Amino acid sequence: MPNIKSAKKRLLQNERSRKINSAYKSRARTTRRKFLAALEEKNVEDVKKAYAEFCSALDKSAKHGVIKKNTAIRSKRRGAEKVRTLEQGTAE
Repeated sequence: MPNIKSAKKRLLQNERSRKINSAYKSRARTTRRKFLAALEEKNVEDVKKAYAEFCSALDKSAKHGVIKKNTAIRSKRRGAEKVRTLEQGTAE
């Protein structure tokens, strides 16, 4: 337990940040699972809606510094690739 006033304050700030960061990460993981579940069902409309939610969660996480910007971009790109593959498969 910290003795110095600034260290006590820092401890409280870190705890608050940890909870907020955890919420952003959890939302991103949950939306990713929903997106992958929608891909399994192969319903293009549901997949696009789930992908939009997934991108939103990633962007918000990156904006707040919970995940790195390039990590969010990479995940969105991979998701978009899966959406395109599904669309091409249903178009044929």
